Amino acid sequence: MTTAAQLDAADPLARFRDRFVGADTDLVYFDGNSLGRPVAAAADRLGEFVRQDWGGRLIRGWDESWMELPTRLGDDLGRIALGAAAGQSAVGDSTTVWLYKLMRAAVDHAVRTDPRRTEIVIDTDNFPTDRYVAEGVAAERGLTLRWIEVDTSAGVTAAQLAEAVGERTALVVLNHVAYRSAWLADLPELTRVAHAAGALVLWDLCHSAGAVPVALDESDVDLAVGCTYKYLNGGPGSPAFGYVNARLQDELTQPIQGWMGHADPFLMGPGYTPAPGMRRFTSGTPPILGMVAMQSMLELVEEAGIDAIRAKSVALTSYAVELADATLPEVTLASPRDPAIRGGHVTLRHDRMREVTARLWERDVIPDYRDPGGLRIGLSPLSTSFDEVERGIAAVAEALR
Repeated sequence: MTTAAQLDAADPLARFRDRFVGADTDLVYFDGNSLGRPVAAAADRLGEFVRQDWGGRLIRGWDESWMELPTRLGDDLGRIALGAAAGQSAVGDSTTVWLYKLMRAAVDHAVRTDPRRTEIVIDTDNFPTDRYVAEGVAAERGLTLRWIEVDTSAGVTAAQLAEAVGERTALVVLNHVAYRSAWLADLPELTRVAHAAGALVLWDLCHSAGAVPVALDESDVDLAVGCTYKYLNGGPGSPAFGYVNARLQDELTQPIQGWMGHADPFLMGPGYTPAPGMRRFTSGTPPILGMVAMQSMLELVEEAGIDAIRAKSVALTSYAVELADATLPEVTLASPRDPAIRGGHVTLRHDRMREVTARLWERDVIPDYRDPGGLRIGLSPLSTSFDEVERGIAAVAEALR
């Protein structure tokens, strides 16, 4: 087995690790797919923003740059990580709000154009928020949920989706990377299956954006949402993003009609006129402070290149699986063994993993736990070393003993 030292020495992205706060400590961080480490440059960026932009420009900042930041940052994100041309992505709100807005807009459009389309197709292991929002939208609009039963160690296949969709399907909601197993869905093929049934498809990119290349335009995806505090390292509560394919922007009516999405936000008129393009899908005042830190990580992702980041991610998760196979004989791999269909994390299953996770946290080894019996190892490619992986798996073995 190649040693961690050899892998780190050969790693072309190893130089990025020093750009993250805390990466030089002995703490093993296995939860980068829940909350990424802060980029060191973000501290200076935030301080400068408080002193110069906020403190110096005050209310003038809205006219000078802040009003356009949601779509400008969305364009940067689309270009760097999502495979999306300009004018189709925006940053702001939370993932839950984006899910609601785009689900409601999609099903309303589908039913308006074809009243037979009264079903939302979603899988039983979809992220809880997605399922909860889908349940709420279905109840609100008098629709039905059609559930796809999936293995929690895998995810939705094209065959399963083809069996579930049909002339009644309004919308399909899918995770690109399954939050439990890290199953990497075949985004182009599943999108094609949904479209063949005449349905729209909404992709949740929370566990892939910034770690797995996404080709939204090339795959003709309709809608997508994602957060920025995982592999995009925007910080706790940093704003989410939404993507609406340009061909749909004039067709969809988003349900949260706030002042920011108005054609003339400062007109303050008696009625709502949606702004042209992607800005009509924004709602309230954008969280400018929450967008500042995210820019530092986007710059690192662009510098490293999303394909190189994916290669490092595959190497890290493969090394974690190799070490687990060699040192954790009592543990079951609850993620795909083939890295081509595995995202940026690995889940190890054992009946005692909940108590093991708690014990590890006391020792500054930080994974997270997901039922049933899953210790989840999230490896953020730019901030994680192979040595960190080796030390962390050794700590898991010791905690199990």
